[in-house]
Amino acid sequence: MPDKILFVDDDPSILDAYQRTLHKHLPIEIASGGAEALEKIRTSGPYSVVVTDIQMPVMDGIELLTRTSEIAPDTVRMVLTGNGGLKSVMDALEHGGIFRYLTKPVPPENMLASLEAGVKQYQLQVAERDLLEKTLQGSIRVMLEILSTVNPEVFGRAQALKGSMRRLAISLKQDQLWRFELGAMLAPLGMVTIPPSTLYKLRKGQPLGPVEEALLLRSPEISHNLISNIPRLEAVAKIVLYQKKNFDGTGFPENKVAGEDIPLGARMLRVLTDLTELESGSLSRAGAFVMLRKRAGWYDPKMIDAVANMEAGSPVAAPVVVTLPVAVKDLRMGQKLAGDVVSTDGAVLASAGTRLTAMALEKIRNAVELTGVQEPISIEREAR
Repeated sequence: MPDKILFVDDDPSILDAYQRTLHKHLPIEIASGGAEALEKIRTSGPYSVVVTDIQMPVMDGIELLTRTSEIAPDTVRMVLTGNGGLKSVMDALEHGGIFRYLTKPVPPENMLASLEAGVKQYQLQVAERDLLEKTLQGSIRVMLEILSTVNPEVFGRAQALKGSMRRLAISLKQDQLWRFELGAMLAPLGMVTIPPSTLYKLRKGQPLGPVEEALLLRSPEISHNLISNIPRLEAVAKIVLYQKKNFDGTGFPENKVAGEDIPLGARMLRVLTDLTELESGSLSRAGAFVMLRKRAGWYDPKMIDAVANMEAGSPVAAPVVVTLPVAVKDLRMGQKLAGDVVSTDGAVLASAGTRLTAMALEKIRNAVELTGVQEPISIEREAR
């Protein structure tokens, strides 16, 4: 896609001059005011560079640049000012994050050089963002694959919670839903550091020693430390850190954070996680909610109500799913397991409800060579 330039000025003769002198070098579009410019940015973008006059009626250049930075943060912003417009330029620098300011009249060769510099800056910003997003996606994928391999049962529960977190976030009218989904998926990451003997006791419901209890208590901190070093995951790391924090401020981490100062995602996750654990025991859904409400100070009451209302809402028609038996050799990435994959010596290799990753497939195939795997494997598939 060519690098488009948008000029904004309330003087038609100036806009016409820009188009005539620059259109042979770069794709030039024009807008006669701030409102028209914003509409073009929303509907005809992306623009590599927006160049605006500062002093315009209705919406001045400062407001336009500020709003442009909100809806098109990668777009490079430049301002034009007449003599004596220093205060306007300083305001634009403070509020609009401008790349360059130019004083009228601007010779064509100077304008072209500035636009070319702006285009290069835009291309650099987009390339850096793409690299960051790919790095972010890769880091998340690696962490989830490690968790699914080391502790498939915990990973399976996290995958189940992901959908509940998304639905709850939607019901609470939250945006950036990916933060809540990732919070649920990465919350148990610290469990990969828990010794197998302790995990075995947990699975069997056996009592834990003081050291083991302490390790489990601090596992959210380990998860947080692993996640917080990844760019753009700071909010997710906070959700993970406070996942076991009580609403009254007790619990881990041991600090003064309490009530609504606890991250919203952590308060959501606390209710959903404990509800799932209670239901996995002998309690019904109604009984689990009764138990949640009895635990004074543990949960945000609004979150309990929100989860209850979400569950009581009109159910969305789920797709019809069939269960198919397949051999290990026919397993493929992305398939969803309908049952646990278990080795012949009883070890759970991958839990029901998980989607197979490359690492999970490799683990299963290695188990075939070493101990054998109970076949067939049950997978889910939507009925056609």
